[in-house]
This record gives sequence, C-alpha cells and structure tokens, in this order.
Amino acid sequence: MLELSVPWWEFVFRGVVVYLFLLVFLRLTGKRQTAQYAPFDLILLLILSNAVQNAMNAGDNSLLGGLILATTLLVCHMLLSRLGYYFPQLSRLIDGKAQVLVDKGQANTALMHQELITREDLDAALRASGCLHLHEVERATLETDGHITIVLKRITP
Repeated sequence: MLELSVPWWEFVFRGVVVYLFLLVFLRLTGKRQTAQYAPFDLILLLILSNAVQNAMNAGDNSLLGGLILATTLLVCHMLLSRLGYYFPQLSRLIDGKAQVLVDKGQANTALMHQELITREDLDAALRASGCLHLHEVERATLETDGHITIVLKRITP
C-alpha cells in the first residue's frame, strides 16, 4: 500500500509532464471547449483522464504514489496561478485574452469560426442576458474562461 514500484521523483516528473501537456492541449482546443461542457465534452475529459493515468503512475497503484501525484498536480496548479498573477504575460499565454465577439450589433464571424461558436451558441448567450436581437448589443465579449459577456445598448429617451 505504501511501497512504490518507481522512485518518488519519477511520479513528480511524470505528473509535471502530463500536467503541462494537458494544459497546452486544452488551451489549443479553444475557449468554447472549456466553458460549455456538453455530454460529449465530459466523456472526452473522463477518457482523457483515464488515458493519462498510466503515463503518470507508471503502473504503480499504491496509495503513496497517488498522493505524490495528487500533490504534484496541485502544486503545479498553484505555482502556475501564482506565476500568472505576478507575470501577466504568462497569464495571457496560459489563459488567452478576452476577445470582442459582437461590437455595436455586428458579430465577428471570423472569431466565431475560429472559436467554433455557432450562431445558435451566440443566440443562446443573448437570450440568457435578456436580449432577443443582435442589434440590441453594444458589445459581447468572449471571456478567457469561454463565457460570453453581453452589454446591451443604452436606450435614450
């Protein structure tokens, strides 16, 4: 239960490598994928976690090995969070930056295509913010976490 089949440092090394690989992989899949988990996306994440499990634990199923891996992943996450706070360029590299999806009622179709956002996705975000028509939108922003923030035009009497 507490005996490791590989040295402890190998767990740490494997955990860091897999963490960085998944970070880059998930970053490259686009913002839409991180904000809107459909059943298909959840299945992918579950299968992905199972696929990288053996890459991290080298076949070792000990309790101590699992605790070392969990600690490694949490430390990686905390370290990247702190580094991103102190180095905004790193944060932008990891998280990306917010992008204008709609400006003064005009949708940025190139961005929609790039981020795989359908017109139906945009319409759903509009409805969620109490808007029925695109021309009512002053600005819609695709945030770094994949959510769409809508700012409606002000109606002047």
